[in-house]
Amino acid sequence: MAEIIAKACSSPQTTELNADKRAPTLMKWVNIGTIEGALLVGVAATVDKKYRIPIILGATLEGVITYIEYLHGKSAGLKSTLPGTEEY
Repeated sequence: MAEIIAKACSSPQTTELNADKRAPTLMKWVNIGTIEGALLVGVAATVDKKYRIPIILGATLEGVITYIEYLHGKSAGLKSTLPGTEEY
């Protein structure tokens, strides 16, 4: 639970705060990370046949939630007029 909360408070929040600078490459890296995660879940589901369905269902649910968090962070950040937190 702590790791999921930390994830939700970190990267999607940073995305929202700095979307004006990060938006051009943001979803590319979210997509790459999603593919990486799916591959590793596939390995886990292949190795652990007994818990294959729960592994796939849990990973799919978390993947969808995380993807939506990033989409929201990007959208809200691009609509915001507040300054970002990064300096270039």
